[in-house]
Amino acid sequence: MESYYAALNAMAAAPNDGVFAITIDVEGSAYQKEGTWMWIGADGKTTGLLSGGCLEEAVAAHAIEVLSSRQAAALSFDLRTEDDGGWGQGSGCDGVIHVWLEPVTNETKPDWLTLKQRLDRGEHVLMARSIAHPKEPPFFQSETGERFGGYVSPPRPEWLNALHGTPFFRGRNGVQETDDGAFYIQHFWPKPRLVIFGAGPDAPPLVAAAKAAGFSVTVSDWRPAFCHPSHVPDADAFVMGFPHETVPRLRLNERDFVVITTHQFERDRELVSLLADMPLAYLGVLGPRRRTDRLFPSGSAPPFVRSPAGLSIGARGPYEIAVSITAELISVLRGRSTERVS
Repeated sequence: MESYYAALNAMAAAPNDGVFAITIDVEGSAYQKEGTWMWIGADGKTTGLLSGGCLEEAVAAHAIEVLSSRQAAALSFDLRTEDDGGWGQGSGCDGVIHVWLEPVTNETKPDWLTLKQRLDRGEHVLMARSIAHPKEPPFFQSETGERFGGYVSPPRPEWLNALHGTPFFRGRNGVQETDDGAFYIQHFWPKPRLVIFGAGPDAPPLVAAAKAAGFSVTVSDWRPAFCHPSHVPDADAFVMGFPHETVPRLRLNERDFVVITTHQFERDRELVSLLADMPLAYLGVLGPRRRTDRLFPSGSAPPFVRSPAGLSIGARGPYEIAVSITAELISVLRGRSTERVS
């Protein structure tokens, strides 16, 4: 799961001010990369990790100072030494971590809540945060073009230049130089959605594993007793009905991951006929490849259909199969090759 989800949830639930600690730059190797978030509440309680545990206490102490001054600040930690006197303390890291401390106050919290709302609605949001001008709050722009944050209207040209310099869907988190100094650019992606068609015995462990990996999981089935929280308690949403009813309602798109687990041949055939032409991020079918081939009129499943769904790790039983499928979902999400060994 992206660390900013937990940090934003903690911020939204906090009754008082707090501080976001953000890894904005890494020189060399480190336990976590740019774009890692942590929340420090006014009571000193933390949510998330920026490292393997060697920085968090120092970061939390500095966060209290930032909360008092109400001004953002930058920190640097050199983990390249492995002796007990260094920050690395034998952690295995071999780099310098640059951390940004961003105070969240009554004045700025509405912007962070707006960010959370946009993510919950499935929108991708970019943030530009001036490093050179720490008194200026971050500026945000959603994929719909809506802008929020900052105290300047219209937004400073430098903010827009920083955002426009980053390809919206392909850019990475990190520091970007502009004529007005350095900016930290952060991509906030909504949770990837996994839709599971078929709520049989395979569904609960797959839902639990995918949820733990950061997916928002929707379960769809035509049977009321199965398509229900009492049967699949970890699911985020349920869409009950037959495939020709539920597929249009789900409004699937190129960011969605789909796994078919109905174990009913005709139902699977109906589903693949509805889904095969959709630009999905992932389409997997439970069961042997030869069975999946028979679902298609041509007698052969297209190469993009993952069948049997999941990485080839010799999985047996619902729980191991759930692990293999979740691993394949993560691999596709991260852009890694998932060629199956026959």
